[in-house]
Amino acid sequence: MKILVTGGAGFIGSHVVDAYVEAGHDVTVVDDLSTGSRQNVHPAARLIHLDIRDASLQKIFHEEKFDVLNHHAAQMDVRRSVADPVFDASVNVIGGLNLLEHACRNGIRKIVFASTGGAIYGEQERFPADEEHPTLPLSPYGITKLCTEKYLYYYKAVYGIDYIILRYANIYGPRQNPHGEAGVVAIFSNKMLGKEPPVINGDGRQTRDYTYVADAVSANLLALNYVGSNIFNVGTGIETSVNTLFHTLRQYLNPACPERHGPAKAGEQVRSVISAAKISKELGWRPTVGLEDGLKRTAEFFRKGTVPA
Repeated sequence: MKILVTGGAGFIGSHVVDAYVEAGHDVTVVDDLSTGSRQNVHPAARLIHLDIRDASLQKIFHEEKFDVLNHHAAQMDVRRSVADPVFDASVNVIGGLNLLEHACRNGIRKIVFASTGGAIYGEQERFPADEEHPTLPLSPYGITKLCTEKYLYYYKAVYGIDYIILRYANIYGPRQNPHGEAGVVAIFSNKMLGKEPPVINGDGRQTRDYTYVADAVSANLLALNYVGSNIFNVGTGIETSVNTLFHTLRQYLNPACPERHGPAKAGEQVRSVISAAKISKELGWRPTVGLEDGLKRTAEFFRKGTVPA
């Protein structure tokens, strides 16, 4: 297949590109490199340095005749979305619509979209949340992801373009950028190795569903062969507190690192965990990397100094 991966120089997207190339697909990457890195891009993939809002995407879609669009490019910092919701919507909604319009005009029949299970459900009513859980996002970031999901439904209904929506839990692993506000595993790892104690927000009892990047990638591979349109959670169904995360990373990276707590962040979800029962049943997907193993692999990546610029 000819596949366009947006955000393919970033954390999750670059791993998806690797897997697609290794599976024999012809892969093109569009990335503005605002958070991604050229060094992340597989040498067999073609990299186009471009913002997804750019009108010149039309020429690329027209010339390349892609079979599949895998859309990972995003403004994905929840706190930045709160501080600047207009910018967040510009990238995530307008940029997403720009891609959908070009996909529609140029014969793409399938779109794989990286959405969020961590932010789209808001404060959960049940644990773990399945795909039928009410979607009441508490951040502009979550709202823009939900908005794009609704546009995908529209383009399917009107133009017949199939979509697979992957609602990710908190994905972590090698290549995650430690320099922003997102990605607690990368942030903690980088600070521990720099001998700077990371700050745990509040009491550290808030929980998340931490899922290793290789497992997210396998969902993207399975999505290529799925017939029809659907929404799938991609997570472990296991809650882990920030405190537990800190203590596990500390034993691998810096056992002497002191535990420090700061003020709780306003509006931060207390608990977030999603069910993968549906994707397991329909696609045969299951997480294969446990938290301790995944954190050990991630710690080793950061220990080697392979940190994105």
